[in-house]
Amino acid sequence: MFPFPHPSRAVLAAALAVVLTTAVVVPSGASPADADAPATAGTGPFDDSFYTPPSPLPAGKPGDVLRWRASKAGPRKDSVNAWQVMYLSTDGRGKPDAVTGTVLVPKNADPAAAPIVAFAPGTHGPAFGCAPSSMIDMGAFYEQPGVDDLLDAGYAVTVTDYEGYHQDPKTTYVAGRSEGPAVIDSVRAAQRLAETKLSPGAKVVFRGYSQGGGAAAWAGQLQPSYAPEVNLVGVAAGGVPADLVQVTLQLDGKFGFGVFAYALVGLDNAYPELKLDSFLSDNGRAKLKEMQQSACTFELLTTYANQKIADYTTSAGYVKPEWIARLNENKLGGAPIRVPVFHYHAIQDQLVQFAQDDAMHKAYCAAGVKEIWKTYDTDHITAVYTANADVLAFVKDRVAGTPATSNC
Repeated sequence: MFPFPHPSRAVLAAALAVVLTTAVVVPSGASPADADAPATAGTGPFDDSFYTPPSPLPAGKPGDVLRWRASKAGPRKDSVNAWQVMYLSTDGRGKPDAVTGTVLVPKNADPAAAPIVAFAPGTHGPAFGCAPSSMIDMGAFYEQPGVDDLLDAGYAVTVTDYEGYHQDPKTTYVAGRSEGPAVIDSVRAAQRLAETKLSPGAKVVFRGYSQGGGAAAWAGQLQPSYAPEVNLVGVAAGGVPADLVQVTLQLDGKFGFGVFAYALVGLDNAYPELKLDSFLSDNGRAKLKEMQQSACTFELLTTYANQKIADYTTSAGYVKPEWIARLNENKLGGAPIRVPVFHYHAIQDQLVQFAQDDAMHKAYCAAGVKEIWKTYDTDHITAVYTANADVLAFVKDRVAGTPATSNC
């Protein structure tokens, strides 16, 4: 971890740019996809209740579509066919859950022949209105350039919201064993939604950065046993929070404290037996409630910057054995990814510690993963965009069947 007690000017500039895309919260009952939605645009519902999973969940297989509706698709509305979907998946405890997301298919592509890229989004924040599908709809998805690259290349793109974005949000942030299945099942859902006309045998790539890098890597590790029928040809994962113990504790009192606090909330939502509330102070309880009601990425990086966990807690309950066990259960690198991997990280990363991702890179190489490892001399936020061209080149090579050359 590079110890920046205050963000650099470059980071602040980038964060201010992020406000234009991520600090938009959709008010309850006013989701962009709702307005004037015709009854023929899907199975509905056409208001925010679309995001609320049915209870009990219906029987089915991971990837089965529970409901769908048309997506406005933001800046791509004229060039793609797009749908919001709710599909069955698997949570961090191995139990069925329901996840929402978006499927985009270029209008100028033959869907029956189109490869599929599962785009795992980076941190969006805990509030309901921060859901990636809402951001895509309103044209406020901060990773839109990466999505545009893939759509312009003729690929179908799926973007999961991950677990827990609904009107009473309980997002399972950084719980890789929930996020990985959500990424994989977004592809299955896209293939099973008849309206997309996508092939069940399409070539598939998992791609993500930051939270999305962890999710894409988890999807890659889990795919052989979880979804062997998915025709996976590559994984691109950047800025990966591979070791949550190393990543989160390094952020206490730093610029990225909001990410640390949100990680505690996400893990507690994924594993309720952790009982985060049992060691929160009144201040911490109030701050985390506020965070879950109103914080998107920008607020995490500004409102909560440089705060200390001691001001939120009555004891260091997050280092108890049950917490460490779950953190280690969600540590990447324990199993090889069986397809080529483009793995990258910013050397000056002040949010996701470089050293722990470098350790995962070395673990993958030792396990025989065909990995291309690349570093960029920049910070975490800038690297959201820095590697896009290299990622696109990697995806194109995997789709074309070009042999991958590891630099382990």
